[in-house]
Amino acid sequence: MYDEVGTAGVPPEDRVRHWERAVRSRLAPVEVTPRAGNTDFEGTISGGDAGCVRLLSMRATPLGLSCTARPVPAGRDDGPALILQEQGTATVRQDGRAAVVPAGCMVLLDLARPFRLEQHTPFHLYAVRLPERALGPSATHVPRVTGRAFPGSEGVGALLRPFATEMAYGAATLAGHVRERLAGNLVDLVAALVDEQARLRGAKEPVTAREELVERIRAHIDTHLRDPRLSPARVAEAHGISLRRLHVLFEGEDTTVHRLVQQRRIEECARELRRRACASRSISAVGRGWGFRNAAHFSRAFRSVYGCSPSEWRAAV
Repeated sequence: MYDEVGTAGVPPEDRVRHWERAVRSRLAPVEVTPRAGNTDFEGTISGGDAGCVRLLSMRATPLGLSCTARPVPAGRDDGPALILQEQGTATVRQDGRAAVVPAGCMVLLDLARPFRLEQHTPFHLYAVRLPERALGPSATHVPRVTGRAFPGSEGVGALLRPFATEMAYGAATLAGHVRERLAGNLVDLVAALVDEQARLRGAKEPVTAREELVERIRAHIDTHLRDPRLSPARVAEAHGISLRRLHVLFEGEDTTVHRLVQQRRIEECARELRRRACASRSISAVGRGWGFRNAAHFSRAFRSVYGCSPSEWRAAV
């Protein structure tokens, strides 16, 4: 359901709390602090859900949005929110980092951790909120890229920004099944942005020869996940090292190559199963498509990671 809440018609002394309640129910439990004072405050927030994604448009006079440390209720997946600054200039602080966010730039906020987003002028922004689990393995990179401004004119941002703004602006006019399919594409683009920015940050940090080899092995595994013949022995052979050397390399990775292959396959299956646009494809076909030869083994492995069967996962998304 798409709706809009604004301060028009609300007594001046009640506008801030009225708008704060609207933001809290749609985005996150934030505190709103107007810079111009309660009597001058104006704001609107509109939007709704598309599949697992929430798309919001927010306009207001200068203000601060802040979230302090708080426990996350069991079963709740606040996940991140991508903020696309359309008009105005903001500053953001999270995870010990701070950045200026001018119009045309984006910033990623982890809604489960403390942050502050300060809007210094009247502003318009779009927010894309998605559950953490929808990002799959890319979710592990989120803490490395929060509190930073990303340009919307280069790299993945040049693809993501116009797509996300068009979705936020026009999703209400689309059929439900179309929104869900596009939402899956939007999630993939956000995940790609997180991965890209994490790599850019990592490229500025020195790495050892061992770390470089481990990263190459991880990339090789991701590239060959769909091959049911992928095994530790084949991975070792592809990199010209012994099987024993491969196992030694991963002793410091808190996993084994076999577990990593299975984990990554399950994550990709979960990502595919969450898309209702793929509902016509059987669960066993999804498992086979990601290298699982046996449907029963796929189901057991999936449950060991997500605590539910693939069919329960699909039904819950």
